Amino acid sequence: MMWRFLLLYSLCIVFQPTNGYVEDYYCGENNCYDLLEITRDATKQEVKRAFRAVASKTHPDKFQDPEEKKIAEERFRILSTAYDILRDDEAREDYDYMLDHPEQFYQNVYRAWRRRMAPHVDVRIVLAATISLISLVQYYNGWMKYQEAIKYFAVVPKYRLQAVELAKQEGLLITDKKKLKGMSKEQIKEREEKIIRQVIERKMDIRGVYAKPTYKDILWIQLVFLPYWIVKYISWYLRWVWKFWILKEEYGEEEKMYIIRKFMGLSHGQFENLEENIKADYLKRELWNKDKYNEWKADRDAEMKVKMAQSGRYKSYRRYMKANGPGRMYFDDS
Repeated sequence: MMWRFLLLYSLCIVFQPTNGYVEDYYCGENNCYDLLEITRDATKQEVKRAFRAVASKTHPDKFQDPEEKKIAEERFRILSTAYDILRDDEAREDYDYMLDHPEQFYQNVYRAWRRRMAPHVDVRIVLAATISLISLVQYYNGWMKYQEAIKYFAVVPKYRLQAVELAKQEGLLITDKKKLKGMSKEQIKEREEKIIRQVIERKMDIRGVYAKPTYKDILWIQLVFLPYWIVKYISWYLRWVWKFWILKEEYGEEEKMYIIRKFMGLSHGQFENLEENIKADYLKRELWNKDKYNEWKADRDAEMKVKMAQSGRYKSYRRYMKANGPGRMYFDDS
């Protein structure tokens, strides 16, 4: 413990300055206000006028003697430092705090160091650049996912055959060998692949994560439209309360679909991806009614349990859990 105390004490001695001023960051042993011959309640305009008046008397260009010119340059540098500090609101606030609390030396050093070393960039510019970068990455990522989906559908036989048939019907694929004369096999194959991808892009309805990105998916656009969407949601909610809670009107098809989606815990995109006959079946079963939905869900869960009980893989899993219990994992390559 003693050597740690001595080390800490030595560091304090080494880095402790010889006086009580933050010389490296302000006006040294001089008072910035006294240098410009103003008081602490001077305005920015008064600071500017005072600097011009004082600096004009000791400007280095007025001296020809090398020694006097050197002294004038140093004097002008100190005056410029005082002017830079007092014309900046944040720097002046830190300097006034140091004058009022000279005993807090290390805190004053930190405040002055933070002001000088921190990047002097407008926060709005940083925020705008960050949002722009996120928007670019967001759109690029969405586009790459969409291209990945197109590439996947182009190699899956089911979708590839449909795309080929559509391309033939539209006359996009050339089957006449005479028209393909002069083209290599690689060129023919490349042309065919390009046409198939184009057909898939036009005909395939890709939704969800792999959907084709639009301008609405960009963060900048979302932030711009956010106030509009908030107002739209509030008006929609008030309309819902007025029509269905107060006036007790019957739900329309759109409202019924919304209630069913909420009961199922599905997002708008997930619910839209369902087949139309499935959604029609939900309406037919009147699943917007809470009691009927609970009854339907209980029947569905019971059917799922029966299917799982009859599944050979699930039976094997239950036997394994019964014999080994949860949490036991091992690998046997014998």
